[in-house]
Amino acid sequence: MKHILIAAWAASTFAVAADSPQDYSHVLPLASTTRQGVLQVRLPKEVYLHSRSAMLDDVRVFDANGAALPFALRAPPTESEFSHRDLPLAVFPLMSRGGPASQLDLDVNTTTDGRLLSVKLKPDAGEDASHPQRLSALVMDLGKAASGQPLICALRFALPPDQNGYSAQVWLEVSGDMKRWDTIGAAELNWLVNRDAQTLVNDRLDFAPRAFRYARLSWRSGTPLQFASITAEQQVRTESKPAAEQLLLAPGAGRQPEDLMYAVPVGIAPEKVGLQFSEANVVLTGQIGVYREVPPRHVGQAGWRFDPLLNSTFYRITQGEQVRSSGDLEVAALHAPQWVLRTAKPAGVKPQLHLSWQPGTLVLLGNGNGPYLLAVGRERATPAASSIEQVAPGFSEAELQKLEYATVGPVRQQTGSGARDQAAELDAASATQRRLMVLWGVLVLGVAALGFMVWRLIRSSRS
Repeated sequence: MKHILIAAWAASTFAVAADSPQDYSHVLPLASTTRQGVLQVRLPKEVYLHSRSAMLDDVRVFDANGAALPFALRAPPTESEFSHRDLPLAVFPLMSRGGPASQLDLDVNTTTDGRLLSVKLKPDAGEDASHPQRLSALVMDLGKAASGQPLICALRFALPPDQNGYSAQVWLEVSGDMKRWDTIGAAELNWLVNRDAQTLVNDRLDFAPRAFRYARLSWRSGTPLQFASITAEQQVRTESKPAAEQLLLAPGAGRQPEDLMYAVPVGIAPEKVGLQFSEANVVLTGQIGVYREVPPRHVGQAGWRFDPLLNSTFYRITQGEQVRSSGDLEVAALHAPQWVLRTAKPAGVKPQLHLSWQPGTLVLLGNGNGPYLLAVGRERATPAASSIEQVAPGFSEAELQKLEYATVGPVRQQTGSGARDQAAELDAASATQRRLMVLWGVLVLGVAALGFMVWRLIRSSRS
């Protein structure tokens, strides 16, 4: 009997559900220009609008034969852009009667914060005073930044106005204290002019980004020159996120007279929220938050509370031909079926709620049987996403960011998918009920058998 009970329990607990494109309410075709093994898809807004799971558990990818394909869901990648900013340099020429620049003994005069006031050579008793002085090197002071020394990646040179052509090989050394110098780069500087007065210019000395305060430029070939200007280029890195998805929601009645409620699709966790007014001039102070279900403390008391997430003054004012309006405010990403605007008293206006969020990225392992379908919209779907190591093993983060993006076609609603889900739920409920009846029958038979055995034992003991 024990084995019968275990089998009945297992039959009532486990059930295998079919998984095909027809089981989902909405599908979107995917296309790619090349046949790559691994593709990525920026999840469109329609996925978030029609998903029935906060964690997008009902997202699937199918091939042309209806077979489910492996995929992984990732946070949207952050793109890095590099630019340059010009920084001025204070340049001090070093004149000498001989000797390479790296061996010059310098007499440096600075302020308390390290700014160079003057740089000159210390007198050498052995030098010939009859020899004329010539330019040996250029010492440069980048200055002290308030937030630390910036990263410099290049120096750019400009010729004097009265000079057209020039060619030389220069070396660059840097220092933080004017005592210890490190060589970080060299370059061939050229301004070549042909017969047609066309100029070929190489006026940059590039090197690995480096933070320094002082620099020294010396010549290894060519005639030393007092350049018209020397500009340092600071490398500036800017992190940018992809464009956010946006959604406008109309208000409805809330649970309190002073509340306006907005129904938000379960798959959306907004990162920014704001209000948009249709009136020309309006100012509204209120709180934006969510309803949370809580156990009631007393009989008849409401089992919910309002949790405010932000408090601000929202407005739209038309002044002349210019419209001023409050922007969106950042909030902690949160999945909630209703978002609420609460004011001190019932508002006479009904603004729309503006949401914005960063859509995720789906990384897909294709099997070649295209075209593919992105499906979404099924109640109580089990998670199907895998880890990125199972979908694209051996791919670095840089390679993942460079994956080809598949093109997403228009969304198509599948008629009857809801009825199929409802029929499947009814079949599952009926099967569960039948299994429960079988289980109860087995339990009743077991109790009857146990009673019969007890009766037999009692009768035997009396005999």
